[in-house]
Amino acid sequence: MTITSNADTIIMGGGVTGCSIAYHLQQAGARVTVIEREEIASESSSAAAGMLAPIGGMRQGDAFTDLLIAGRKLNLELLPQIQATSGVQTEYHRPGSLRIANSEEEAQRLRERFNDWQNLQQEVRWLNGDEARGIEPLLGAETCAAVYAPHEGSMKPAGVTRAYAGAARAIGVRFIERCEVIGIEREDYMVTAVRTSTGDILPCQHLVVAAGAWSGRCGDWLGFDLPVTPTRGQILALHQPEPPLTHILSGEGIYLIPKPDNTIFVGATVEKAGFDKRLTAGAIASLLNSAIRVAPSLEQAFIARMWAGLRPGTPDNRPILGPAPGWHNVTLATGHNGVGFELSAITGKLISELILTGQMPSLLQPFGVERFTQ
Repeated sequence: MTITSNADTIIMGGGVTGCSIAYHLQQAGARVTVIEREEIASESSSAAAGMLAPIGGMRQGDAFTDLLIAGRKLNLELLPQIQATSGVQTEYHRPGSLRIANSEEEAQRLRERFNDWQNLQQEVRWLNGDEARGIEPLLGAETCAAVYAPHEGSMKPAGVTRAYAGAARAIGVRFIERCEVIGIEREDYMVTAVRTSTGDILPCQHLVVAAGAWSGRCGDWLGFDLPVTPTRGQILALHQPEPPLTHILSGEGIYLIPKPDNTIFVGATVEKAGFDKRLTAGAIASLLNSAIRVAPSLEQAFIARMWAGLRPGTPDNRPILGPAPGWHNVTLATGHNGVGFELSAITGKLISELILTGQMPSLLQPFGVERFTQ
């Protein structure tokens, strides 16, 4: 069955990346349809911890750093806009972060990172252990140094995704949920339509693959290897102790994020377990042990809930952004690993520019899928 479609562009995936691209494209005058296999924000875009703390991924002379810096700037502009347009609360706030060291060896490595961040003109401050505990009293006595970044933040992942979707709907984007793209119709090197799990054929002039951890499967019917695989992340939430944690903490291989609902998110594991989202005793125990080493008073905290999500992983832990090889009208926007929300705004903006102009933005050039075959 063929459904009449007025879409210039069909986007596979209703996570934060797909919804951001849809919003930017429609704003620029395109006609967009988003197809989501479950519901909007149903997978990693709701399971993520919601940390907006990109400094940790920044290194001098790295193109990824340029993307993170541009993404942070655009997030600051866009998050209030999409919240106002959609009426959906994003819970965006900036409590600031502390990256801690609990040994002299860790402090030496942290100092090297601190020097990098200073050279990148990031707003960071070096603290000794007592100074760090003065800012965040829940830190343990073992903390001997920390880097304080006062403007790093947190948000509600499902809220941000639904805010993008709501803002996109408000300007005319069509969303089709509980429907999966299972194949394509083509003429030479052009996709002319997509086939869906409901038996429909939807015509389009452009196709965007933004299907998160499921994107790799699309390579089968596009005819090339798309190296995106699921990476399981187990997370748990603790009820706040008294006094409460007030800053984002990173140390002992984990992060702690205070949330507006009076919980603390503790995460996250990085596991290659296929599409298995089950929790494991060992992983949860490891997260709890690390959390208690960072903030000893959490030993008495009550567990609120536990869950797992599937990040879209790539071999080099960098996103895949740009044209699909061998196709004139297919664009890839996937593989964001653990920084999908940090990069959601800038990915939407730059991918829409690529589609509308046919010109590859310079910030995206290092992130094409062809880097894995060169």
